[in-house]
Amino acid sequence: MPTNKPVRIAMWSGPRNISTAMMRSWGNRTDTFVCDEPFYAHYLQATHRDHPGADEVMANGETDWRNVVQRLTGDLPEGKHIFYQKQMTHHLLPQIDRAWLGAATNCFLIRDPRDVIASYMRKNNDPTLEDIGFVQQAEIFDWVRADIGAIPTVIDARDVLENPRRILELLCDDVGVEFSDLMLSWPSGLRETDGIWAKHWYGEVLASTTFRGLPPRKPAPVPERLRDVYEKSREAYERLYQHRLH
Repeated sequence: MPTNKPVRIAMWSGPRNISTAMMRSWGNRTDTFVCDEPFYAHYLQATHRDHPGADEVMANGETDWRNVVQRLTGDLPEGKHIFYQKQMTHHLLPQIDRAWLGAATNCFLIRDPRDVIASYMRKNNDPTLEDIGFVQQAEIFDWVRADIGAIPTVIDARDVLENPRRILELLCDDVGVEFSDLMLSWPSGLRETDGIWAKHWYGEVLASTTFRGLPPRKPAPVPERLRDVYEKSREAYERLYQHRLH
């Protein structure tokens, strides 16, 4: 049920999902502040991954995960009621203390790994299991489930695309906030809250104004060389899928 208490929503997703569109949806509310992948700069500094614009991301972002946690768990920015955090599962590296997760309402946005792999290959033709974040997503899910003694909120990208209003209403009810029609559409273009990496990764969503028609709807083929990545990702995906809101 909705509450008047401040709400911090950490939405855990792998890359190449509808995570940025979901951030647009929440960011279009008048009572919500959003942040975009707050651990990204730390992740790049720690892993030395060759991502587009990596040097720029590290130069402009917070590379100390402790400072990131302080920001995520501190006072809500700009006097807002809701603090929506777009989080990438693979950015939560092992050295980051998980205890801060207890200060957030942790939710999980999943997507069929066939579609994730196909989309990721347009940026990197050989994604690893770690790159696409499914195993890390299941690990975070298990941690949160044990911490709260209940099943965390899970939503599937395809369900959102097929019935945005229904799934967003269920999501809002699950996290204890009122649904708003403002979540169903948004102006196109960049936002001040977008990460500096938006120009490299957000092509489709920058042109979008709604969830309709974002990712492809037909199953994408998986190259044989990525079969093992797919199968292990599929195991993690299906474990969370059984708990999704629908």
